[in-house]
Amino acid sequence: MLKAGKGELLLLTRLLQEELGRLPRAFSAHKAVHKTNGNPLRNLFVPKVVSEPDPATGHFNPFPTFPFTGSLRPVYPLSPKRSVPASIPHPDYANDGIPRSERKFVGRNNIKILDKKEQDGMRKACRLGREVLDIAAKEVRPGVTTDYIDEIVHKASLERNCYPSPLNYVHFPKSVCTSPNEVICHGIPDQRVLVDGDILNLDVTVYYGGFHGDLNETYYVGSKALADPESVRVVETARECLDQAILLVKPGMAFRDPGNVIEKHAKSRGCSVIKTYCGHGINQLFHCAPNVPHYAKNKAVGIAKPGMCFTIEPMICLGTYRDKTWPDDWTSVTQDGSRTAQFEHTLLVTEDGVEVLTARQADSPGGPVSMPVESKPEEATKGQTDGQAAAA
Repeated sequence: MLKAGKGELLLLTRLLQEELGRLPRAFSAHKAVHKTNGNPLRNLFVPKVVSEPDPATGHFNPFPTFPFTGSLRPVYPLSPKRSVPASIPHPDYANDGIPRSERKFVGRNNIKILDKKEQDGMRKACRLGREVLDIAAKEVRPGVTTDYIDEIVHKASLERNCYPSPLNYVHFPKSVCTSPNEVICHGIPDQRVLVDGDILNLDVTVYYGGFHGDLNETYYVGSKALADPESVRVVETARECLDQAILLVKPGMAFRDPGNVIEKHAKSRGCSVIKTYCGHGINQLFHCAPNVPHYAKNKAVGIAKPGMCFTIEPMICLGTYRDKTWPDDWTSVTQDGSRTAQFEHTLLVTEDGVEVLTARQADSPGGPVSMPVESKPEEATKGQTDGQAAAA
């Protein structure tokens, strides 16, 4: 989708890899097939060093020599890949990890207009996605692992005859993205236990009736998180950024416009906006045109029209907007280890406005809390420059 050629090269490299018999690791970037700042060759060289397993648990750090930016560490081994019954319709990438239906749209900006039947299909998928996210969110508390959250999401999806869209999308190994603290997005559920004071983003997408429904929210883990002014500042700023961007959506809105509103509000709260990832079109395809960047003065093309469906999903952080990716080639973290939060909705443009297909329900867990008065904005937004974003 991006105009830069690097994104296309990255996808083509992945596809070539499959044809050559699958090298040891995939060139994967969940929801970032068109990521432009990666090195397509880095995963040819797999780290050989892992930490000694904990004798009590068997857990280990697969990347002990990696210069982590914050306090978070991966806790392996990952649980076995979860299965989906054949009776549940699978997307085209379910078996080999290649989203072939998206391949022909790489580098194009043809934005699909959904007819009434397709719009109803999106409504159903998004409603089920909301149900799954809410079920998982009720389990977010100190003492549980993100792998347990993945199990909950997987089970809830199957109970609704849904395929969990992240599972094996460009070889992503799990059914949900779990991103705590300094993790911007695409965190892999593992054996790490959530602790009081964490914040955790859950990114759920389900595939139902041939359509994908995509949404995410960031939750407070325990009372310490709610009592931490900086955690509240970044979470509530991200929530407000999405809400303000949605107010713009109607026929005629330029896809470059939400980024102006999002960055202005983030800066007013002393926060910065991640530029590497962006909102994306969604329908029968998990990711497609349009791209919807979240930063100001972007060069996104296209105008919203009735029947278009896409996500807006700003990623907001307390420190620098620059990101770094762990050696698992999925987990994106802030370069300075500062905390980050994200919220996402799938949106349908109507004749006179917008329908939030993944809207919160009256009994949805979480929800806004009061912004702390004593929280003072940091000078986190200095030095921001224009850049490219990948579908998140």
